[in-house]
Amino acid sequence: MNNAITGRQLVALISLAALGLNTQARAAENNTDQPDMIMEEVVTVGVRAPYRGNFDVMESPEAVTLLDEMMLDFSGAQDLVSALDLSASVSRQNNFGGLWNSFALRGFSGDHNLPSNYLVNGFNAGRGFAGSRDIAGIEAIEVLKGPKAALFGRGEPGGTVNLITKRPNFERQSSIRLSAGRYSFYRLDADINIPANDNFAFRLAGFAEDAESFRDTVKTSKYGYYPSLVARLGDSTIISYELEYTDQEIPFDRGVQAINGQLGQISRNAFMGEPGDGPIKTKVLGNQLELQHEFTSNLSLLLGINHRKTSLKGYAHEPELSGSRQWLTRDGMNLSRFRRYRHYDADFTVLRAELAAEFQTGSLQHRLLIGADYDEFENDQFFLRYRGPSIASNPTNEQLLVINVFNPVHGQYPLPTPGPNTDRLSTEEALGFYVQDQISFSDQWQMRLGFRYDDFSQEIDDRRSDSGDFKQDDSRISPQLGLVYQATDDLSAYLAYGEGFRLLPNTDVDGNSFKPNKTKSTEIGAKFSLNDGRLLLTAALFSIEQSNIAALDPVNGWPYYLPIGKAKSDGFELDLDGEIRDGLHLLMSLAHVDARTKNAFYEPDGFVIEVPAGARLINIPNITLATQLVQEWNNWTLGGGMLYVDDRLGRTGTDFTLPSYTIARGFVEYKPRPNLAIRAEVDNLFDEKYYTNSYHEVWVQPGTPRSWRLSVNLSL
Repeated sequence: MNNAITGRQLVALISLAALGLNTQARAAENNTDQPDMIMEEVVTVGVRAPYRGNFDVMESPEAVTLLDEMMLDFSGAQDLVSALDLSASVSRQNNFGGLWNSFALRGFSGDHNLPSNYLVNGFNAGRGFAGSRDIAGIEAIEVLKGPKAALFGRGEPGGTVNLITKRPNFERQSSIRLSAGRYSFYRLDADINIPANDNFAFRLAGFAEDAESFRDTVKTSKYGYYPSLVARLGDSTIISYELEYTDQEIPFDRGVQAINGQLGQISRNAFMGEPGDGPIKTKVLGNQLELQHEFTSNLSLLLGINHRKTSLKGYAHEPELSGSRQWLTRDGMNLSRFRRYRHYDADFTVLRAELAAEFQTGSLQHRLLIGADYDEFENDQFFLRYRGPSIASNPTNEQLLVINVFNPVHGQYPLPTPGPNTDRLSTEEALGFYVQDQISFSDQWQMRLGFRYDDFSQEIDDRRSDSGDFKQDDSRISPQLGLVYQATDDLSAYLAYGEGFRLLPNTDVDGNSFKPNKTKSTEIGAKFSLNDGRLLLTAALFSIEQSNIAALDPVNGWPYYLPIGKAKSDGFELDLDGEIRDGLHLLMSLAHVDARTKNAFYEPDGFVIEVPAGARLINIPNITLATQLVQEWNNWTLGGGMLYVDDRLGRTGTDFTLPSYTIARGFVEYKPRPNLAIRAEVDNLFDEKYYTNSYHEVWVQPGTPRSWRLSVNLSL
């Protein structure tokens, strides 16, 4: 088997799983003769969530979608972006040839030249080049909607995604899962939790995966380990440590091409890169340390530090975007390409401290958060590129690395040696202070007041240019305001306003830096607790305005910019999740988003395309609907889901559109014994031909055809 999990990965994970299973078996044997020696309580040990405070879901003036472990398991998702398909508020963006997570929340994404940022246990951790985040080691995912700069600092304008990792607890448990599926898919997952005593516990989650693909010649190999430990240092102090290590090898794949603006004319299996380039290799090594101390039941301190190193490197052939070099726009058959070598390194450090207090002043109850954090992000990018000449110079097919899109033949030409292109180091530093107070005036009325002050700087060292370093320093105050009316225990309504910002790494023709990209958001919503609290319905109307969008300087052209772009996103959301009755679980997420430009400006990526006022934003559907229904009974579980995504703009400043699609999935699971589960699942049940995201007519990502997986899960 040429595409199997390597022996080193397999032996490591099976050995660790066997160690956990064996340890628990011995523990069970030791307890056989002492039936009275049982733990008095099973306590999940975790550090208090930062930036959040102590709030019931009905008390928070915000819309939050929680994708818990059970919901994620029902969905069968194995990577972050697939898991986020469960939230209709999230839409897929350009995923950099399958090499990073990229998504928009409520119609707005961040910098499409970088992965979308996300949090891990409250730490900024999505920045960098670690490849697509696997779901292994993830306990739950929070989709925190609306700009959160008043607490988290600069970030994505539409909201924030927070990953909650699997941390140790004091219940002995281990599991190992083996999976196989279509396209030579093989995967091993292990999760081992070992409490050493009442004060110390260790946990290891890990995975190894090898797979081919419906894309010709495209194969992937990846594995990751996520060990963590928790120690009680007395009755009031908890310390936790987590390590993240992931290694992935994935060919760079820009997808398929539209012919004269029409998709579906070439095979969705056709790979337009070169297998001879080999895979792109990504790695991440992260360390996270947290300390929580409770002075009293109403006063606690949280300290934390996170350091994360990521890297991405390798060669790739990619479709040429320049019209003056692209044969496909002229003959509808031959695709011009360029070859690039990338070596990215990123180093990210975050420190934080937060004090949480609850107290009263007269008749008013306060829940106060006071905190500070510091982060430093170093982004080192090195490019080499080979690019053919203009078609006007009558180049050969070899010079343009031409490939026939209807009958691609790989290896036609010697691999060209790329030359210098980019060599740049960007360093960002930020120091922030924040305060949030949620004041209860009565049993029904609460108000949230907060603000954050950020002082930040950015320096770019262009090592290929003699233009010198680019530097900018700025500061920003981000306010937030929320009002909650809790009519009953089962019904609450809220109003919320917040502001956010994001740095712009661009300059004008004179080298002047820009003020940050700014976001203002207004939201009104209601929450309904149904079925004796087992179902939660959240409805929200929102409006987000964005200004200071970097746009191409129409006079001086690329690479000069002006902060003149404006955009707006209006919409509503409806989320329902929980249990309809015992064993019947429902998730429904509906979003309508109208995201458009507010003024005319030039597209910022060098194509000199004027974007008119009122134009749709790229990859944002007007309507998205995600559903999941699962029934459990006796030893069987049967479930399925559906995702509808409306049509989307496929390239900024044009009318190129990705068609709408509906895909379905289903699974059945049988447990012959309480600790053994056998599962079969099918994705894209009706073999829909669809496209998930795009950047340009020649960079379009096709969706996976019908696929299946079988898995066996053993736990103890």
